[in-house]
Amino acid sequence: MIAALLTGAGFAFAATVQPGPFLAFLLARVAARGWRSSLPAAFAPLLSDGPIALLALVLLQRLPPGVERLLRGAGGLLLLALAVVALRSLRKPAAAAPAEEKASPPRTLLEAAVVNALGPGPYLGWSLVMGPATLRAWAEAPANAVVLVGSFYATMVVTLLLIIRAFGTAGLLSERKRRTLALASVVVLGLLGLWQLAGAVAG
Repeated sequence: MIAALLTGAGFAFAATVQPGPFLAFLLARVAARGWRSSLPAAFAPLLSDGPIALLALVLLQRLPPGVERLLRGAGGLLLLALAVVALRSLRKPAAAAPAEEKASPPRTLLEAAVVNALGPGPYLGWSLVMGPATLRAWAEAPANAVVLVGSFYATMVVTLLLIIRAFGTAGLLSERKRRTLALASVVVLGLLGLWQLAGAVAG
């Protein structure tokens, strides 16, 4: 159960702080409307990911034996690739905050969920990482799967709330804090990627 907790929380944190369409949307939303009115958008993954997760789990269960190991290996490679991207981001200066007059972000939780659903993150995450991990955890004990998914979304929502709050009060995270987040993301993604690859090889 501890492994499920750490896996879910670790992947959620690393995935949340990675640059992408949904994070860009959140920052634009904060710049245009303020951090308080943007807080509900942090809960958008809870609304958008359900159908994606369900579809991924149904399809994964129908795959022939042995394919799960390939997907786990692919998930490990994906995590390592994300770690490399995060490492490269350490060399780049922080982007400027979007100007209010240019930002026209969605105003509702539903629209935020649509933005998240249109990005590649939930599909890749549930197909290559969370889906296989959830099925393995369920095979060990249903409670493990519940802890895995629960820790994943709890960590994701809390991290998004903190990002919105920090961006809204400071305009941008300081360079030091940004680099610390990126470095933490590199470490977590690297460890998870190696663990996934090791599991795929060991079977």
